[in-house]
Amino acid sequence: MAREQVQVIDHISASPEAVWAVARDFCGHWHPMIATIRAERDARGSMVRAFKAHGEDTLYRERLTFFSDSDRSLAYIHLEGIAGIDRYDARFTVSPAEDGGSSIEWTADVEAPDAARAASVCLGTRPIFEAGIEALSKQAGRQRKTQVDAAFPSEEVANLSVGEAPRLALTVTPRKQGPLCLFLHGIGGGRSNWLPQLKTAGTLMSAAALDLRGYGDSTLGPNRSTVDDYCADILRVREALGADRLVLVGLSYGSWIATSFAMRHPDLLAGLVLSGGCTGMSEAGVEEREAFRVSRLVPIDAGQAPADFAPSVVKVLAGPNASDATKAQLLQSMAAIAAATYRDALLCFTNPQERFDFARLDMPVLMMTGEHDRLASPTEIHAIARRILAEASMPDVRYETIMNAGHVCNVEQPQVYNRILMEFLGKLPK
Repeated sequence: MAREQVQVIDHISASPEAVWAVARDFCGHWHPMIATIRAERDARGSMVRAFKAHGEDTLYRERLTFFSDSDRSLAYIHLEGIAGIDRYDARFTVSPAEDGGSSIEWTADVEAPDAARAASVCLGTRPIFEAGIEALSKQAGRQRKTQVDAAFPSEEVANLSVGEAPRLALTVTPRKQGPLCLFLHGIGGGRSNWLPQLKTAGTLMSAAALDLRGYGDSTLGPNRSTVDDYCADILRVREALGADRLVLVGLSYGSWIATSFAMRHPDLLAGLVLSGGCTGMSEAGVEEREAFRVSRLVPIDAGQAPADFAPSVVKVLAGPNASDATKAQLLQSMAAIAAATYRDALLCFTNPQERFDFARLDMPVLMMTGEHDRLASPTEIHAIARRILAEASMPDVRYETIMNAGHVCNVEQPQVYNRILMEFLGKLPK
C-alpha cells in the first residue's frame, strides 16, 4: 500500500472570519472547478456532497467527518469518483496570519495500491486546492450576513415519574415520531438546568430531562450506584417513553454517563452530545482518582451538606463573567443535593469500570465546552474530539468552544448552546 500527501498552504488578505463564512458551507457552490453540487445525507444524517466537475461526467461524493466553527476547520473523506485508490482523507483549516489576513492549510492523505497512482492523485489534487483558495480569496471580500443567536421556538413541558426503586423523575415534551433526546445533568446539577434546551429540542423531536437517581424527585436505588445502573435507568426511560433510539445530551458527569452508555449500546444511539466532559475519571490513574474522591468527600465526612459548600463550588463552575442570575441558579442546583446523593455519585464517578474505546462511536457526535471551563478545558475536549475522529470507524464529529462560559456552558450561554445543538439535532434522521 502506497501513501502520499499533498499539502497546500497559502496566505490571503481576507480575514479568517470572512474566509470561513464561505468555506464552512461544505455543500456550497463556491469552488470554480465544480459544475454542479448537491447536499445529501447518509443513513445517520452525516453530510455528503455530490458534485460534478466542469468537463466531466463523473459523479464525486465526499462525506464530512469533522467540523468546527471554533477551529475554523473541517475534514472529509472521499466516497466515490476517484478510481484506483483505497483512501482519500482531506482537511481544511483557516487561521489568522501573523502579518494580518488569513493562513489557509489544505491537506489530503491518499492511499492507493501502488505509488504511481497515489502520486498521480496528489498531483491532480494540488491545482484543485490552489484554485479553491484563490476563489476563497475573491469571495471572502463580499458582504456576508453575521450569525446572530436569535430566540428559538419553545415547546410545552410536563413532569412525570417512572417506576420505583429507584423512582426516576423526568420533565418531558409532547411525544413526536423519531428518536428521544434525553438530557443528563452534572454531578452538581439537576434536570431543571436543561429547561431552555429541553423546550427548544422538543420542537424537533421528543425530549426529556432526567433527574439522575437520588437527585431532585428521583430516589436512590437499594445499593450504591454504578454506571451500569445509570445505563439501566436510561433504558427504562427509553422504554417508558416509547422511543426506539436515543440522542443523549450530557453535561460533565452526564457526559461520562452518556459515553458509558454509548460504549454499551451504540446501536441505540442516533446521536451523542457531550458538554463539559467525556471521559470523566476513566483515564485517570488510581492515585488521581483517590485524591479527587478524598478531597471532595472531606466536607461530607465532616457532616456538611452540599448546600454548605455550594458557594465555593460555584466559584469553580462559573465563568469569570457569569451573571448573578446564573450564579444563583448554579448555587440553587448544588444546594438542593442531599449529602447521601452527592456521596453516591462521587463514589460512582471515581470508580470507572473501563477505559473508553472510541472506535465504538459510530454515531454523529457533538462536543462542546466553555471557554473558561476549569474542569474540562477546551484543550482537553478538543483533543478527545480529535481522538474520536481518528479512532471511530465512520467518524462524524463536531467540536465547539462556547465563548464566555464556564463549566456549565448550557446555563451560562443558553442561546449559543441551543443554536449549535439545534443544528446538530436538525441533521439527524427523524
